Amino acid sequence: MKHISILASGNGTNAENIIRYFSNEKNAKVTLVLSNKPQAKVLERAASLGVDAFFFDRAQFYETGEVLMMLRRRETDLVVLAGFLWLVPGDVIEAFPGRIVNIHPALLPRFGGKGMYGDRVHSAVLEAGCTESGITIHFVNEHYDSGDIIFQARCPVLPGDDVDTLASRVHALEYEHYPRVIGEVLIGAGNRQ
Repeated sequence: MKHISILASGNGTNAENIIRYFSNEKNAKVTLVLSNKPQAKVLERAASLGVDAFFFDRAQFYETGEVLMMLRRRETDLVVLAGFLWLVPGDVIEAFPGRIVNIHPALLPRFGGKGMYGDRVHSAVLEAGCTESGITIHFVNEHYDSGDIIFQARCPVLPGDDVDTLASRVHALEYEHYPRVIGEVLIGAGNRQ
């Protein structure tokens, strides 16, 4: 059985979708959800689905190594970022080489980097006059949104789109593809340990 741990900062719709996707799998399960925001809805969503969910603070992530210890204690095979906004520290990246993935709501390398998340990304895509947007699933390294790309899916930017309509189309791609790609990465993760 492969163990997936999710790091999330917000509402948790992607995390919930991933938990539900793997709930009927025989070979993999989400066994832990961690959030850097104590009031994040993702903690409630995970707990309601029977997944252990905990809050952690900046010191536990960057200084004391408590988050890394928790990931190791849970025998984590893959760390999945789902709306997680902090840069992952080097000790966690070193502990899980090729086994940390993130999803970004645009076609990287455009519209990525520090501070580029959620509606900020969709606004930038619209302001740039792009005719398409989409999602990028990538491995995590020590820089925001610059790890090797695993998968991209595209959607049109339509005339009259605003941030909400574009976000809706991008979210649909996230829900459709992220769990499946996580499963594919898990199959290959044993080769990268």
